Amino acid sequence: MLETVSGWLWWERLWLPANLSWSDLEDREGRIYAKPSHLYAALPCALCLLLIRCLFERYLATPLASVWEIRDKVRLAAEPSPFLEDYFRNESRLPSAADVRSLCKKTSWPERRVQVWFRRRRNQERAGLRKRFCEASWRCVFYLCAFAGGIVALYDKPWLYNLREVWAGFPKQSLLPSQHGYYLLEMGFYLSLLLSLSFDVKRKDFREQVLHHIATLTLLAFSWVSNYIRIGTLVMATHDSADIFLEGAKVFNYAKWRRTADAMFVVFTVLFTLTRLVILPFWLIHCTWVYPLELFPPFFGYYFFNAMLLVLQILHLYWAVLISRMLYKFLFSKLEGDDRSDEEEDDSDSQKDKTQRTNHRNGFGARGRANGH
Repeated sequence: MLETVSGWLWWERLWLPANLSWSDLEDREGRIYAKPSHLYAALPCALCLLLIRCLFERYLATPLASVWEIRDKVRLAAEPSPFLEDYFRNESRLPSAADVRSLCKKTSWPERRVQVWFRRRRNQERAGLRKRFCEASWRCVFYLCAFAGGIVALYDKPWLYNLREVWAGFPKQSLLPSQHGYYLLEMGFYLSLLLSLSFDVKRKDFREQVLHHIATLTLLAFSWVSNYIRIGTLVMATHDSADIFLEGAKVFNYAKWRRTADAMFVVFTVLFTLTRLVILPFWLIHCTWVYPLELFPPFFGYYFFNAMLLVLQILHLYWAVLISRMLYKFLFSKLEGDDRSDEEEDDSDSQKDKTQRTNHRNGFGARGRANGH
């Protein structure tokens, strides 16, 4: 049964154009080709990156946060309530108005008290400012290093300047050491993001981020096995360029370097629009959609690779909407963090509400206020 599954999985018509077989991609005459077994190295690479991240955040990002006086907001703890705690964990973190009224009856608490309890309890689950700063710092440094690695791997390659060269001699294109290292670094990073989901900052687009990481890993793995490596390196470099400035804008925003953060956000917006909404669909996807048909008839891998690119493009359109909201805030108010972030709620029991409750207990309601009290 395993042999049948393996035979179906590695059926040549899934991965390669017609009239080509795996034997055509065996190392010979000084040519070295990408092999599926190379992908196993992504897991130890991801674990190494997680270790490097822990060391970076502890010994570089955290001291830098102290120098820039980045501190977590003092949060008010939710008062002990086993019943509400059980409801929070097992039922809902954000109860409806009807649920709040029901909980008031069961706890004998006033509605305002229950609402404040849930706001404080939700805030306890949210990551602090220092954690956000450390995470953004790590990603900014990684994207900067990855983009630099991509430039090193691409600057002297003819397919960077002429996209038709991407398919010259395909799929018999020898694997270069720079491409090997670049792929391994990127796959290890996105795999590390999946492994760290449980302790990373949760954002509003959490599901979209998970889908993006899975689609990216699938795209990288498939492009590796099918020897779509040249176009793969171009797609990775295109993505990394804008992300440097997004994470950098967050870092300086947390540090309250407003002008620097605003400038980096403007650069990010321009780069995101140029790379994700122009270069990717009209150059790179065009390159994978049109040019291969001039050399060989379409096969499963051709459709699958382009489908994954389209999934990424749809996610880019979604994020373009979020960026437009951030740009609106930047132009007409001020940019406060990441619009994708799950921001803290006001959990204070305001003096106005306390006064209203005191007046109510003393018999000073609307009639008392109308009489001048």
